[in-house]
Amino acid sequence: MTSNPTSIPASEAIATADLYDERGDELDSLALQLHDIGGRVAFHGPIRTIRCHRDNALVKATLATPGGGAVLVVDGGGSLESALVGDLIAASAVENGWAGIIVHGAIRDREAIGALPLGVKALGSNPRKSAKEGRGEQDVTLEIAGVAFRPGAHVWADGDGILVER
Repeated sequence: MTSNPTSIPASEAIATADLYDERGDELDSLALQLHDIGGRVAFHGPIRTIRCHRDNALVKATLATPGGGAVLVVDGGGSLESALVGDLIAASAVENGWAGIIVHGAIRDREAIGALPLGVKALGSNPRKSAKEGRGEQDVTLEIAGVAFRPGAHVWADGDGILVER
Protein backbone atom coordinates (compact mmCIF):
# COMPACT_ATOMS: atom_id res chain seq x y z
CA MET A 1 0.00 0.00 0.00
CA THR A 2 1.21 3.49 -0.72
CA SER A 3 0.75 6.62 1.31
CA ASN A 4 -0.09 8.67 -1.77
CA PRO A 5 -3.84 8.28 -2.38
CA THR A 6 -3.66 9.55 -5.95
CA SER A 7 -1.37 6.69 -6.97
CA ILE A 8 -3.95 4.03 -6.07
CA PRO A 9 -6.33 3.20 -8.93
CA ALA A 10 -9.98 3.70 -7.95
CA SER A 11 -10.76 0.15 -9.05
CA GLU A 12 -8.18 -1.32 -6.64
CA ALA A 13 -9.67 -2.51 -3.36
CA ILE A 14 -8.03 -1.12 -0.25
CA ALA A 15 -8.58 -2.67 3.17
CA THR A 16 -9.45 0.21 5.47
CA ALA A 17 -8.13 -1.73 8.49
CA ASP A 18 -4.71 -2.08 6.83
CA LEU A 19 -4.76 1.54 5.72
CA TYR A 20 -5.58 2.66 9.27
CA ASP A 21 -2.72 0.52 10.64
CA GLU A 22 -0.36 2.22 8.18
CA ARG A 23 -1.61 5.82 8.34
CA GLY A 24 -3.95 6.10 11.35
CA ASP A 25 -2.48 9.39 12.56
CA GLU A 26 -3.44 10.98 9.21
CA LEU A 27 -6.99 9.61 9.05
CA ASP A 28 -10.36 9.95 10.73
CA SER A 29 -12.64 6.94 11.05
CA LEU A 30 -16.40 7.41 10.71
CA ALA A 31 -18.05 5.59 13.62
CA LEU A 32 -21.51 5.94 12.07
CA GLN A 33 -22.65 2.58 10.72
CA LEU A 34 -23.85 2.81 7.10
CA HIS A 35 -25.32 0.04 4.92
CA ASP A 36 -23.38 -1.21 1.90
CA ILE A 37 -25.92 -0.89 -0.90
CA GLY A 38 -23.99 -0.55 -4.16
CA GLY A 39 -22.55 -3.38 -6.19
CA ARG A 40 -19.05 -2.37 -5.15
CA VAL A 41 -18.38 -2.53 -1.40
CA ALA A 42 -14.82 -1.16 -1.50
CA PHE A 43 -14.22 2.20 -3.17
CA HIS A 44 -12.22 5.36 -2.71
CA GLY A 45 -11.50 8.70 -4.31
CA PRO A 46 -11.33 12.44 -3.81
CA ILE A 47 -14.30 13.90 -1.98
CA ARG A 48 -17.01 16.09 -3.49
CA THR A 49 -19.82 17.22 -1.20
CA ILE A 50 -23.46 18.25 -1.11
CA ARG A 51 -25.56 19.30 1.88
CA CYS A 52 -29.29 19.02 1.24
CA HIS A 53 -32.46 18.08 3.08
CA ARG A 54 -35.09 16.02 1.29
CA ASP A 55 -34.16 17.64 -2.06
CA ASN A 56 -31.94 15.75 -4.49
CA ALA A 57 -31.75 18.13 -7.47
CA LEU A 58 -28.11 19.04 -6.71
CA VAL A 59 -27.24 15.37 -6.25
CA LYS A 60 -28.75 14.48 -9.62
CA ALA A 61 -27.06 17.41 -11.39
CA THR A 62 -23.67 16.70 -9.85
CA LEU A 63 -23.66 12.97 -10.62
CA ALA A 64 -24.59 13.79 -14.23
CA THR A 65 -21.18 15.49 -14.63
CA PRO A 66 -17.80 13.77 -15.07
CA GLY A 67 -16.76 12.29 -11.73
CA GLY A 68 -13.17 11.37 -12.52
CA GLY A 69 -13.22 8.65 -9.85
CA ALA A 70 -14.49 10.97 -7.10
CA VAL A 71 -16.79 10.03 -4.23
CA LEU A 72 -19.84 12.21 -3.62
CA VAL A 73 -20.62 12.64 0.08
CA VAL A 74 -24.21 13.76 0.61
CA ASP A 75 -25.27 15.09 3.99
CA GLY A 76 -29.02 14.75 4.17
CA GLY A 77 -28.96 15.49 7.89
CA GLY A 78 -29.57 11.83 8.65
CA SER A 79 -33.17 12.04 7.41
CA LEU A 80 -34.79 8.80 6.34
CA GLU A 81 -38.01 10.56 5.29
CA SER A 82 -37.25 10.53 1.56
CA ALA A 83 -34.57 9.17 -0.75
CA LEU A 84 -31.72 11.32 -2.02
CA VAL A 85 -30.42 8.74 -4.54
CA GLY A 86 -32.33 6.26 -6.68
CA ASP A 87 -31.43 3.85 -9.46
CA LEU A 88 -31.47 6.42 -12.28
CA ILE A 89 -29.20 8.83 -10.41
CA ALA A 90 -26.86 5.99 -9.43
CA ALA A 91 -26.75 4.75 -13.05
CA SER A 92 -25.83 8.28 -14.11
CA ALA A 93 -22.98 8.23 -11.60
CA VAL A 94 -21.65 5.01 -13.16
CA GLU A 95 -21.92 6.45 -16.68
CA ASN A 96 -20.02 9.55 -15.58
CA GLY A 97 -17.14 7.80 -13.82
CA TRP A 98 -17.92 8.34 -10.12
CA ALA A 99 -16.32 5.83 -7.73
CA GLY A 100 -19.06 6.01 -5.13
CA ILE A 101 -21.69 7.84 -3.11
CA ILE A 102 -21.89 8.13 0.67
CA VAL A 103 -25.32 9.28 1.87
CA HIS A 104 -26.04 10.50 5.38
CA GLY A 105 -29.68 9.83 4.68
CA ALA A 106 -31.83 7.50 2.61
CA ILE A 107 -31.65 6.02 -0.88
CA ARG A 108 -34.23 3.99 -2.80
CA ASP A 109 -34.15 1.24 -5.44
CA ARG A 110 -31.80 -0.89 -3.32
CA GLU A 111 -31.86 -3.94 -5.59
CA ALA A 112 -31.17 -1.98 -8.78
CA ILE A 113 -28.38 0.02 -7.13
CA GLY A 114 -26.91 -3.24 -5.81
CA ALA A 115 -26.52 -4.46 -9.39
CA LEU A 116 -24.45 -1.41 -10.42
CA PRO A 117 -20.63 -1.30 -10.34
CA LEU A 118 -20.72 1.60 -7.90
CA GLY A 119 -19.96 2.01 -4.23
CA VAL A 120 -23.00 3.27 -2.32
CA LYS A 121 -23.27 3.56 1.45
CA ALA A 122 -26.33 5.04 3.17
CA LEU A 123 -28.20 5.08 6.46
CA GLY A 124 -31.10 3.19 4.92
CA SER A 125 -33.81 3.32 2.29
CA ASN A 126 -37.24 4.78 1.71
CA PRO A 127 -39.30 4.49 -1.50
CA ARG A 128 -40.51 8.11 -1.15
CA LYS A 129 -38.82 10.41 -3.65
CA SER A 130 -37.47 13.78 -2.59
CA ALA A 131 -38.16 17.33 -3.76
CA LYS A 132 -36.44 18.64 -6.90
CA GLU A 133 -36.10 22.34 -6.09
CA GLY A 134 -32.30 22.55 -6.02
CA ARG A 135 -31.99 23.61 -2.40
CA GLY A 136 -28.69 22.89 -0.73
CA GLU A 137 -24.98 23.61 -0.79
CA GLN A 138 -22.26 22.12 -2.94
CA ASP A 139 -18.51 21.65 -2.35
CA VAL A 140 -18.65 22.69 1.31
CA THR A 141 -17.01 20.98 4.27
CA LEU A 142 -19.46 18.58 5.89
CA GLU A 143 -19.30 17.26 9.42
CA ILE A 144 -20.95 13.89 9.87
CA ALA A 145 -20.74 12.14 13.23
CA GLY A 146 -17.74 14.28 14.18
CA VAL A 147 -15.76 13.60 10.99
CA ALA A 148 -14.98 16.39 8.51
CA PHE A 149 -15.47 15.60 4.82
CA ARG A 150 -13.57 18.30 2.94
CA PRO A 151 -13.83 18.68 -0.83
CA GLY A 152 -10.63 17.36 -2.40
CA ALA A 153 -9.58 15.23 0.59
CA HIS A 154 -9.49 11.47 0.03
CA VAL A 155 -12.03 8.95 1.37
CA TRP A 156 -11.73 5.16 1.53
CA ALA A 157 -14.68 2.84 2.15
CA ASP A 158 -15.10 -0.91 2.47
CA GLY A 159 -17.05 -3.43 4.51
CA ASP A 160 -15.27 -2.31 7.69
CA GLY A 161 -16.19 1.34 7.35
CA ILE A 162 -15.04 4.71 6.12
CA LEU A 163 -11.72 6.52 6.54
CA VAL A 164 -11.18 10.16 5.66
CA GLU A 165 -7.94 12.01 5.11
CA ARG A 166 -7.50 14.78 7.68
